[in-house]
Amino acid sequence: MSFINPKTDFAFKKIFGSADSKDILISFLNAILYESNPVIEDLEILDPYLAPKIKGVKNTYLDVKAKIGGSKTVIIEMQVLNVESFEKRILYNATKAYSVQLKSGENYDLLNPVIALTITDFQMFEHLETVISRFCIKEKNNRIDYLAEELEFVFVELPKFNKTLEELETLTDKWIYFMKTARTLRSVPEELGNVPELRKAFGIANEANLDPDELEDLERREIFIQDQRGAITKATRIGIEQGIRQGIEQGIEQGIEQGIEQGIEQGIEQGIEQGIKRGQLQLIVSLLERRVGPLSPEIQTRISQLSAEQLENLGKSIFELASVPDLTDRLQTYSRSR
Repeated sequence: MSFINPKTDFAFKKIFGSADSKDILISFLNAILYESNPVIEDLEILDPYLAPKIKGVKNTYLDVKAKIGGSKTVIIEMQVLNVESFEKRILYNATKAYSVQLKSGENYDLLNPVIALTITDFQMFEHLETVISRFCIKEKNNRIDYLAEELEFVFVELPKFNKTLEELETLTDKWIYFMKTARTLRSVPEELGNVPELRKAFGIANEANLDPDELEDLERREIFIQDQRGAITKATRIGIEQGIRQGIEQGIEQGIEQGIEQGIEQGIEQGIEQGIKRGQLQLIVSLLERRVGPLSPEIQTRISQLSAEQLENLGKSIFELASVPDLTDRLQTYSRSR
């Protein structure tokens, strides 16, 4: 037995947004939004998933949307890739869903709350340790709520969830575990199967229950995600290489900064994370070895022969370049030129 990956947009909407998925979505939302309390008793799935009817027609599987409590809108999105301006897109979608409720001339008191629930397969808030985080509008200094019920942003960061099957305690734990591991499972674990809605979700996710068109569409979506990941990795590598090349050509003091700016424009914003304290030879060598492996004696000797001013400039320059995979070759070229 194998299951489709609920982290792809196709599978996510099929599992949670199908016409017969109401009970699944109620259980999932209660688990994530209301700490497993049965706050939501009924909901309406908006624009439910329909299997593709014409072979070869490309479908775009949008967010799952639902009305809960008769008026509140919930937008549920599964995001695998950390694309540029993703945070702004979430804000735009939520505020748009809030504003389009009114027709021209209608009163503002007709506006109803909107919750944007986003599940990510990457870390969005590295400074937060919690798997689930919630944001609303507050006064900046005193943290007083401003219409807190009207717009709420909830994030579930799957990489932060590290509980094993034996450690699952709450319904919230079980749903997050399902989202993160269903693709790797070969049977329904007893700890999850004893929840009717989860058992039903596994049934929908069972590849044996998909028709040929759905399997083909699922494969296309998974290939697309892999291609996008590859494109991001390649853009990062090419951008950094070009940034370093131009930086070295123009001089370590002025060129690196300009080269990095051009590299960033080609998609390397994630390639710059680590830094070192300037002017400290030991930290420079240590960081480079941690990133690219042991440095040859020749390179270490050349680095140690740099003047204090050159070491300071080198420290400033590699402060943002410490994560470059092939930085050793670049440093060797640079040190020889000195």
